[in-house]
Amino acid sequence: MTTKPALAAVLATSFAAALSLAAAPAAAQGADKEKCYGVALKGQNDCAAGPGTTCAGTSKVDYQGNAWKLVAKGTCTTMTTPKGMGSLMPKSS
Repeated sequence: MTTKPALAAVLATSFAAALSLAAAPAAAQGADKEKCYGVALKGQNDCAAGPGTTCAGTSKVDYQGNAWKLVAKGTCTTMTTPKGMGSLMPKSS
């Protein structure tokens, strides 16, 4: 009955490898991107939409100040919205 522990080890290793490969593109993407708060349209944020939300796609209003979108590095603070400029830090809605 040594096949069950061996199978479990193979599956665990495969799962760990898959997770590390899935994380690699996100890390590479982050090098030329930055979080920009207050620029996402309703339901189109990448994450962090404040209390009562779970993450991506959960912002409740356009340009919500505590919801961020990944944008090209160096462009965030030049973005103009009807509620003001984009911000590298969360802002009050």
